[in-house]
Amino acid sequence: MSVRTAEQLNAKLAEDLIWRKKELSEVKSLIEAKDVSSSKHNALIRSGVCILYAHWEGFVKLASNSYLEYVAMKKLPYDQLSSNFLALAMKTKLDQAKDTKKPSLYIPVCDFFLSELATRSSLPYKDGISTASNLSSEILEEITCILGIDFSVYSTKSVLIDTKLLKARNEIAHGNYLMIDREQYIELHKEIMAMLDIFRNQVENAAINEDFMRKLP
Repeated sequence: MSVRTAEQLNAKLAEDLIWRKKELSEVKSLIEAKDVSSSKHNALIRSGVCILYAHWEGFVKLASNSYLEYVAMKKLPYDQLSSNFLALAMKTKLDQAKDTKKPSLYIPVCDFFLSELATRSSLPYKDGISTASNLSSEILEEITCILGIDFSVYSTKSVLIDTKLLKARNEIAHGNYLMIDREQYIELHKEIMAMLDIFRNQVENAAINEDFMRKLP
């Protein structure tokens, strides 16, 4: 079903987040258990880090593309879109122009800005937002910029995102041994759960507040 209303967007994000949080909570319960051997405990934590990252990246990607679909389905005129969405809509045209030395290919781009801004927009919403399977703080900042939401709430989380989560997940996924204790994992779990809620709230608020529309002076 297409995401056409803010209610449908909220419902989709809520449904997706429910199963993710349930699974993460179950993993956390296993890691907190005292009646397991040290080797099993370490294996659970290593697995838990990978699952934490998978759900963080998975939700950011789903929420981002769902919001993009919501904006695309409104089919607003280009001149009513906020600059970030207008830039995304124009990316294909601009990419075609910049990848050549022929100045003539810039003419359609100029024509568009001169005469077609009042036409209905077309946004590439199907997987239009990519995490590159490597959701670093830098990529997250790019995603928030494209969506027009505030990155500053994550600006103090770069070490958490890049080192404690992403780097740790990559080390484990590539077969390298990495030791993380129970307390470190529980803190990481707490931080990721909080960021999932923050990102969800940001997307929902952006839709409700119509941040995707150009603000007239």
